[in-house]
Amino acid sequence: MAHTETPAHLAAGAVTDTLALELPLEQLPAEEVRAGAPRAGATDIDAGPGLELGVWEMTEGTAVDVEADECFVVLRGSATVTIFSDGDEPDAVLELGPGSLGRLAAGMRTEWVIHEDLRKVYILPVG
Repeated sequence: MAHTETPAHLAAGAVTDTLALELPLEQLPAEEVRAGAPRAGATDIDAGPGLELGVWEMTEGTAVDVEADECFVVLRGSATVTIFSDGDEPDAVLELGPGSLGRLAAGMRTEWVIHEDLRKVYILPVG
């Protein structure tokens, strides 16, 4: 997944329009794609000490991933995320849309079916 080289800086007392941020989108590795030709990208945002914050986007299509610890808020778009732990039976199915707040744990295997280009803000633990 493409990441910007230097993180955007969010100064104290300032705001950033996360919907207007330009994200470099690249094709996902073939082994991750299950349907379509999704592209994804992200940018890190320097929000001060102790925070790892960024904006991520994926275009329509289906891809699989192994997650990191993360909380996120969907800004736009829609998706169905299926979570697997052992085997091929799903543990949970999440329907995401604007305003959805979610949490993923490190090691979760997921399948992301993006119905409408999805953009989210994510927060990761530092360390």
